[in-house]
Amino acid sequence: MKRLVIAAVFIAVFAAGSPVFAQKIPEEHSSEFYYVSVTVEKVWPYRAGYIVQYRKGPYSYGRVYLPMDWFTDAASKGEIINLPPGTSWPTLSVYYKNGEFSHVRLYVHRMRTHQTWGNVPLNVNIDSEFENIETIDIKFR
Repeated sequence: MKRLVIAAVFIAVFAAGSPVFAQKIPEEHSSEFYYVSVTVEKVWPYRAGYIVQYRKGPYSYGRVYLPMDWFTDAASKGEIINLPPGTSWPTLSVYYKNGEFSHVRLYVHRMRTHQTWGNVPLNVNIDSEFENIETIDIKFR
């Protein structure tokens, strides 16, 4: 009986001519979009945008600056999404279309008292960090 089951599984996997785990995605189901998602360690809201610190590796962090005008209307480059209540950790997803930056989604904790939210002191001026930003460069090392 065991041999019959093993033979049936073997035939089912290799009968189509290629293994199930190596199938090619048909052209009509592929997309020109892809995304990179990183874990967010801290988000600082600022008058000119959001400062996002993300995890690059086990012991290092990266930082990106997201201008406020990216989040102003429906067709803009940014979207903030509040996470549902629970233990979900904030993430940053950067979307690319045909290899070019398209838009960003920032998934944040809904409570501003959560440890991932920070405050920029009022006397700090970092407006220059938000000027002329057209794309995001996520680095992993």
